[in-house]
Parts: sequence; structure tokens; C-alpha cells
Amino acid sequence: MVIADDHDLYRRGMQVVVELDGNATVVGEASNGEEAVEACLRLNPEVVLMDVRMPGVGGIEACRRIRVAVPEARILMLTMSDDESDLFEAIKAGASGYLLKDLPGEEVADAIRRVHDGQAIIPPGMAATLLSEFTRLSKVPVAPEGGTPPPQLTDREVEVLRLVARGLANREIADQLVISENTVKNHVRNILEKLHLHSRVEAAVFAHRQHLLPTDD
Repeated sequence: MVIADDHDLYRRGMQVVVELDGNATVVGEASNGEEAVEACLRLNPEVVLMDVRMPGVGGIEACRRIRVAVPEARILMLTMSDDESDLFEAIKAGASGYLLKDLPGEEVADAIRRVHDGQAIIPPGMAATLLSEFTRLSKVPVAPEGGTPPPQLTDREVEVLRLVARGLANREIADQLVISENTVKNHVRNILEKLHLHSRVEAAVFAHRQHLLPTDD
């Protein structure tokens, strides 16, 4: 895991939290977004814990670049602010999760584990805002006149997409569909590639827009 934050003390504290938890290893650090991108290119981490606001290249722009350069990396954004615009920008940039910095260390460690397992992490207090955005997006025409309709997903990919939109992790999807976790990962990767999306959260937004959830059928 790579930790990117412009405060040295916070990086050290997070390293202690991660190492005490024992489920991840810190392989690199960065004090700004540019260093974070370089570290990810060099180290190819599975998870990146990154502050939203850093000097120079900020966390959201760094997230966008990392998603292009190291698409397998899952990025968990950290912020002192519950600014809704930051949440939406982080999601659009491809972040897998978004946490407030005032959370206890054990909750951050749990979020890291969950992101690593393929879940999307959103603060409970901001979930309602995100759902409202889903509702707004569901009213936007999917394919404007003259536009190109989205690529066709297989029936199995639609099943997986519905479960992703419900917030299930890869292991839970595998159990429900009676397939292997690696197969689920392959389906999720294919879904994101076909739909030109960057994260599971964006996939959930797409599912809502397309009325793919059972409650929308």
C-alpha cells in the first residue's frame, strides 16, 4: 500500500495503524500527488490511501492519473471536509472509497480491508447525498439523440453489475452466483472496460441510470 499525504505525522500515524492491523504493508509514501503517481508507477500497489488536498498536484488529479497508469490499484481518498463536490469529483476520478480523516484508526483499517476486497466505501453521512445523485442521474437521458448506445453486456455481466450496484464485495457476489472470486473480478474488469468506467462506484451510477436494479424493473 502507498500512503499519500502532505503531513508527515499523519503518514506515520497511518503506517502504524496499517501495520498494527496486519492486513496490509506500506511499501511507499508520498507528500503530494505527483509523488503518489510516481510511487504507484514504481511499486504497483494494490491500495492507495490518499489525501484529497495536497500541494501541487492534488489527490483527485493524482487519482485520475493513477487510474490510467495503474488501473488495478484501488484508491481510498481521505479528507478533512465533507464537501459534496469533493466526493463526486473523487468518484468521477475513479476512487474506490472516500473517508473523513477524523475516523478512528481501526475504522480506517477496516475500510482499507474492504476496499482491497473490492467494496466501495462511502461515509454514512454522505451516502444519502450520493443516492440523491443516483436519482438525479437516472433522470438524465442515457443516449442523447445522435449519441452512441453503451456496449452490450452479457447476461452474467448484468447480474454482476446489479450486485456491484447493491454494494456487494467480490466474495459476496461469488457466493451469491456460485462462481469463483477470480471469475467475479474478471467480470467486473470487463464491465468497467466495456462501459469505459473507472470504478465500482461509477458502475453503480450506471446501473441506476439504466434502471438495472430489481426495484427499478
